[in-house]
Amino acid sequence: IRQHQEIHVVMGNEACDLDSTVSALALAYFLAQTAPGPKAAFVPVLNIPRADFALRTETTFLLRDRGIPAASLIFRDEIDLGALHRAGLLSLTLVDHHVLPGADAALEEAVVEVLDHRPLERERGPPCQVTVEPVGSCATLVTERILQGPPGVLDRTTAALLHGTIVLDCINLSPAAGKVTPRDVACVSLLEERFPELPARDAVFGALQAAKFDVTGLTTEQMLRKDLKVLSNDEVVVAISGVFEDLETFLLRPGLLQDLEAFCQGRGYAGLVAMTVSFNERHEPTRKLAVFSRQEPLRSSLCRALEEATTPSLLLQPLPSPWPCVAAYAQGNAVAARKKVLPILRAAL
Repeated sequence: IRQHQEIHVVMGNEACDLDSTVSALALAYFLAQTAPGPKAAFVPVLNIPRADFALRTETTFLLRDRGIPAASLIFRDEIDLGALHRAGLLSLTLVDHHVLPGADAALEEAVVEVLDHRPLERERGPPCQVTVEPVGSCATLVTERILQGPPGVLDRTTAALLHGTIVLDCINLSPAAGKVTPRDVACVSLLEERFPELPARDAVFGALQAAKFDVTGLTTEQMLRKDLKVLSNDEVVVAISGVFEDLETFLLRPGLLQDLEAFCQGRGYAGLVAMTVSFNERHEPTRKLAVFSRQEPLRSSLCRALEEATTPSLLLQPLPSPWPCVAAYAQGNAVAARKKVLPILRAAL
């Protein structure tokens, strides 16, 4: 700020999963390599505090595997985006999301570009450049963008990061999981063609999936924080956590109810939706979800919204729950991942 250096930040969403992280790293690298003139510094920012990075086990695994030290990354608690923006020095590119959370609303006017793969929830006029396409992984959109650029910019490390991310996000390109599109497949094939030394898809997927689902030693609080999104209206804030453990196992964790209450109270959440997923050997997902709130009216309205949803229908079947303030369901529509469920909950709020 003192030197009036313009900063162009590329940032993923606040769950900061592998897709958000790699999309931000790869796109910022590409922009830094190809931007005309040395005006702005391009900075990828991981949208979590550094202390939470260890919980992103698949991300730490892939970056370590590719020789990228955590010390060279910049996290959200290490850069003052608000101060940069107030000084008129911030440009912001959003990857893997296109609506900033309420706490970041002041940064909206700094957004110059969006690359996202979830349904568009708000229009943005020019000069903001918007690419919102229904592909399986945001990293696919970043790969397409890089491949359209000057030849020679894409290096082996970036290619390996993008390749691993798309393979993991699209469940090893398995049609049964309902996430992959022809564009994801095309990008993976192009990366493999250009870098034949990339490891085989099955090996990449197996290693990343194992790292992602490795929750050994995590407390309940860490499990809930590992893949966390937050929704709010004027009155309440609700957390939506992706949980990498079977729901029955999760609900029987010792001290779970106290842990849920402490987690919500400590962060000001009125309720929590836990969405669990597991996969069989054919990469077909099993999804279940639980709704926790001490406020019965809120819990009921969230449950009703999920039960009655039609776009898409979740085909929920009630499951027994050990706690009266936790409603549990098996989700018959197993291809409806969290990005399909978030708009339902947002509308309910």
